[in-house]
Amino acid sequence: MSLAPQRILIVGAGIAGCSAGISLASAGHSVRIIEKQTAWRFQSSGIFVYANGLSCLDDLGVLDAILETGFAVPEGRNAYYDHTGAEITATTYPTAREGRVPAILGIKRAELHRVLATRLSALKVPVQLGCTVKALNQIGSEVRATFSDHSHETFDLVLGADGIRSDLRPLIGIKAAPRYTGFTVWRSAHARPANLTDKIMMMGPAKRYGIMPISDDKLYTFGTVAAPKLDHIPPETWPDEMRAQFVEFRGPAAQFLDALDEGSEVLFTAVEEIVMPLPWHRGRVLLIGDASHASTPFMGQGGAMAMQDAVVLAQVLAVADTVPEALTRFGKVRAPVCKFVQDVSRAVGEAGASEDVSDLAARNAWLAAGAQGKVDGFYAELARLNAEAGALL
Repeated sequence: MSLAPQRILIVGAGIAGCSAGISLASAGHSVRIIEKQTAWRFQSSGIFVYANGLSCLDDLGVLDAILETGFAVPEGRNAYYDHTGAEITATTYPTAREGRVPAILGIKRAELHRVLATRLSALKVPVQLGCTVKALNQIGSEVRATFSDHSHETFDLVLGADGIRSDLRPLIGIKAAPRYTGFTVWRSAHARPANLTDKIMMMGPAKRYGIMPISDDKLYTFGTVAAPKLDHIPPETWPDEMRAQFVEFRGPAAQFLDALDEGSEVLFTAVEEIVMPLPWHRGRVLLIGDASHASTPFMGQGGAMAMQDAVVLAQVLAVADTVPEALTRFGKVRAPVCKFVQDVSRAVGEAGASEDVSDLAARNAWLAAGAQGKVDGFYAELARLNAEAGALL
């Protein structure tokens, strides 16, 4: 016995929601997506995706379009510098699927969304903007949703893919809330010099500054700082504030920091995470992506984990006899992988935050000797956990 096609509501049309829409519609389910934004807005100019996330985009049938519009870093190379611009070392990330999937790709957030939305349209998945869920009533094997326009509809399954500040989470009685991690992150967008093709990480004292190509002509920078949580920084001051936060960074960073002015595209956010024990569902309502396991950015895996949620959910629905069985199995499959990523990312950030100037020489020597081993170890363990997860499907 296997499940018949399900009527599925997805709340949220970010990476998790769009990926889930594609994965579930491709598997034959009837999918509807709603999104509270009345127009698309993106919380970052760019994103980078490693091979494990790109493999999920391959499973979703959009990898070719992603490769066409994004920027695959040659040889998966990550160059490390200290904050003065002195070279430390370089690492390479692994490819996937016999090299067909690149090691790392940068892409504009808007372009990633455009590719996903185009695929949703091809699958005839309706996406309604400016719409939210006001109430959910679970009766037997159905969930009746009441929307902000006062309409009603009944579904077999509802997915909360509405991000770290999920409105659906408290609606189903889950009290988990975002936790400030002690970091702020700054991002800016710039024209890409033709010779800048590496992913670059610059290691300052308790600060990090990264540079990532996202297209043939664009790149974005991202900087993290350990800091008390600030209530508000006026957006009009963000370019000056970002330049001041990273004033000691020279070398590859200098040209981009020096160029920041009132016309620059700059974004500032606090870094928060969601750590939520299983179950990630209540009845037939399941939380996925950042709504259930938002991570710090230090391993660059948040988007990949959301995409993998989407792929795995379709897989468990294909092998389970009932929706409740599928949702329980989904949690068992995904929780160990997501916890591993969260724990490693948090540890990397906390280690960096504890540095002072006297630590830098030893840190740089350690990076030169051991950074590649750390990269290899992380992806080997991720592969092992995914293999264990696959055995549960």
